[in-house]
Amino acid sequence: MDRRLTPATDRVALRGSSVDRPVITDGTPMRVVLPLVDLDREPDGCRDRQLLFGADVTVIERRHDRAFVQAAADGYCGWVPMAALSAEMPAITHRISAPATHLYPRATMKEHEISSLSLGSRLSVAGIDGGFARLVSGQFVPVQHISETPAPDPAAVALSLLGTPYLWGGNSRGGIDCSGLAQAAFAACGVTIPGDSDLQQAALPEVPDIRRNDLLFWPGHVAIALDAQTMVHATAFRMAVITEGIAEAVARIDAAGEGPFRGARRVALDRATAFP
Repeated sequence: MDRRLTPATDRVALRGSSVDRPVITDGTPMRVVLPLVDLDREPDGCRDRQLLFGADVTVIERRHDRAFVQAAADGYCGWVPMAALSAEMPAITHRISAPATHLYPRATMKEHEISSLSLGSRLSVAGIDGGFARLVSGQFVPVQHISETPAPDPAAVALSLLGTPYLWGGNSRGGIDCSGLAQAAFAACGVTIPGDSDLQQAALPEVPDIRRNDLLFWPGHVAIALDAQTMVHATAFRMAVITEGIAEAVARIDAAGEGPFRGARRVALDRATAFP
């Protein structure tokens, strides 16, 4: 079993899973209400991935102030602070479509912002007040930064994140890694792919040629093709999201002993799911 996708701790398992534990639970649906939260492999462990504002999860076990959850979007499991979650789950209407935006207490840009939200954050919009969307929770975001329809081109979404600092396990404009960039770009287009590069590679069919929006794989690394010669990726080589020639990247990664290139795989963009 892959622990990342197994909805069980050493004591509790989600009903319907193939895991046998002393306690079987139906779980509790909840939603992330902080701008960003780490999804950790242990209650006090290191980050595997991150969850954005508005992400839905199933809580499987609670230990003190921590909760073991499974993300509804991609099935990834891990530990988050209980304080990051709420049982209130109003209907999602929009997503953040800009690389990042601000959350305001009132419908004016002259107020001090409450926090920042990243691309892909899910929103429950109650109405429009001038140039701001009013959330059910009472805060406001600029209407220019939200959408209720998917973007058409994952590569273009990835390019909007150029310069974002590299962060292992990151999924936000504040910091993102290679698989996080790929997942965010396709999510913005209404397509869910797994959270880690090995899972992405295993889930997709290999193709002999390279086209725009194909995913390009190396051991532990993934990039998005812009065309047959160029790619965009989040890389520790530059500690940022950059564009790079595919041939140059293949040679550089091979020279560093981190190859070989494992080929291209294609995401079916016509299988976009419900959005937002």
